[in-house]
Amino acid sequence: MRIATIGAGGWGTTLANLVAEKGFEVTIWAFEKDVADDINNNNMNSRFLPDSKLSKNLRSTNDLKEAVSNKDIIITAIPSPFLRDIAKKMAEHIDRNTIVISVTKGLEEVNGKFKRMSEILEEELNVKVVALSGPNHAEEVSRKAPSATVIASEHQDILPKVKKVLETDYFKVYPHDDPRGIEICGAIKNITAIAVGVCAGLNLGDNAKASIITLGLTEMSRVGRHFGAKRATFYGLAGVGDLVATCTSEYSRNRFVGMKLVEGKSFDEIKEEMHGMVAEGIKTTKSVYYLAKKEKLDLPLTNQVYKVLYEKKELKKAIKDLITLI
Repeated sequence: MRIATIGAGGWGTTLANLVAEKGFEVTIWAFEKDVADDINNNNMNSRFLPDSKLSKNLRSTNDLKEAVSNKDIIITAIPSPFLRDIAKKMAEHIDRNTIVISVTKGLEEVNGKFKRMSEILEEELNVKVVALSGPNHAEEVSRKAPSATVIASEHQDILPKVKKVLETDYFKVYPHDDPRGIEICGAIKNITAIAVGVCAGLNLGDNAKASIITLGLTEMSRVGRHFGAKRATFYGLAGVGDLVATCTSEYSRNRFVGMKLVEGKSFDEIKEEMHGMVAEGIKTTKSVYYLAKKEKLDLPLTNQVYKVLYEKKELKKAIKDLITLI
């Protein structure tokens, strides 16, 4: 099979390399020329995955047309703020029989309409899309630490093929029938991780963090039900599994944002410290806040994170207000 990954961040590179190590020839599209050159010349992605030697079956390009043309499977690992624009450009060259695997986590809000990442891809590309989500830190999967993930699609017939391409002895892939649920879980958990990062930065202890995580699970369920997700999804790998991993791991970019906010860092300063990586929770917080206002959803955690991020509410006051609600 001809396989491509669009996006050469840590997670995109990890999945591209995982598939390449299985013997497939994989093309990865990198926005940054130096990243593409590093992959091609050194079998490394020193900027986004510095500790991993990459397969020689993996090659990189800056040419989006070259990357997506004549491919059987395409993995999209584009940060959510840029996904629709990149998808529009992909649409000019993609084959309509291509299966697209979306690993982006977020929720788009435009003019009061809210779209999951797979919906964006289906709209722009007119192809069958599979959503992938779970407790999957690139740093751990890239070193072959035992991990599991969930794939789901409205098109159940393509899941066995995707599972076969992605699964290894260290990366277990579970097909699921609730793409809405796993995508909503993947978006909401990032908001919770920012709040947990604030708790960690303020040294509020494990009890406070556990309370925030519990509230995050409740909000995940409320938003998921609004979108028609299945209740069981929130208590599986893509739900509570990913929530716990993102809120507790040293690798979590969203938790990192919360900790840096405690230090008084601005968005620009935090972005610089992340060296080009994106914390999806910042944009998702705004989208979910607007959703809650429009649909009258009770989301106190999202409300407080929004006020901290966009209205400069004092951190300790936000956490205090949250704890009183638990």
